Amino acid sequence: MSRIEKFISKFAIEFDDFFLKLLPKKKYSQKLHDAMKYSIKVGGKRLRPLFLIEISKIFNVKKIMALRAAAAIELIHCYSLVHDDLPAMDDDDLRRGHMTCHKKYDDATAILVGDAFQSLAFEILSDKKTHPNANVRCNLINELSKASGATGMVGGQMLDLDAEKKKLSLSEILMLQKLKTGELFRFSCVAGPILSEQKNLKHFEEFANNLGLAFQIKDDLLDVEGDEKQMGKKTKKDLSRGKETLISYLGKEDAKKKSEDLINDSKQILKFYGKRANRIIDLTNFVISRNN
Repeated sequence: MSRIEKFISKFAIEFDDFFLKLLPKKKYSQKLHDAMKYSIKVGGKRLRPLFLIEISKIFNVKKIMALRAAAAIELIHCYSLVHDDLPAMDDDDLRRGHMTCHKKYDDATAILVGDAFQSLAFEILSDKKTHPNANVRCNLINELSKASGATGMVGGQMLDLDAEKKKLSLSEILMLQKLKTGELFRFSCVAGPILSEQKNLKHFEEFANNLGLAFQIKDDLLDVEGDEKQMGKKTKKDLSRGKETLISYLGKEDAKKKSEDLINDSKQILKFYGKRANRIIDLTNFVISRNN
């Protein structure tokens, strides 16, 4: 395991301890509580929270504020995975080597888990513990709402479902991937500047655009080339459903080159921040070197 992989693994363990404590203390339904906890404990690299927290460090944001915003973005991500795995969507039985929520429990419970995660994300952002300035809290809520809704992740998922067995142009593929994946990364990258009450988000908006697309290209490459045991889920799903991606449009080698160019552009943006951005550069390199 490389140095950055060890760092990511250590962060994920520490973050999940904090993350689980944010679940509601009142358990009106033990089944719902257990299913929410199960869906979090399935795990993951927690890259979106990690980028958010590391970028926040550049702006000297208090750790608890960054952690709470990071939990909000991860709740949205977890909700999207629970819903994506449902039979009406991607119909997956495994997530990170574990039974998906609807397989462990049932479809209705999985839907409610996703709903509860989404609500909890905005409850966290609206709390004064996240930031004492109400304008900052409203800005975070506004950004996450756009990133996760019809003009963001949900819109991208709809385009993705509609794309099966359909010929797409390059611009349509880029738009689909920007919405489906890129917009949540955008929130992860601009939340730190927002928490520090910065007005200019341009650097990290540009960084996020490159990072999100590079991440999705790597995901698509892993779907084609990845090992199912290592991935902990089915592979070659896009091919079996006739979905067009940058891999099918450009070919594997050109798609890899595209992702490398995007990462190099991202690192150029980070040079403005000098040594303070070293950890973020390591994470950025990891995005296209990961094997699951």
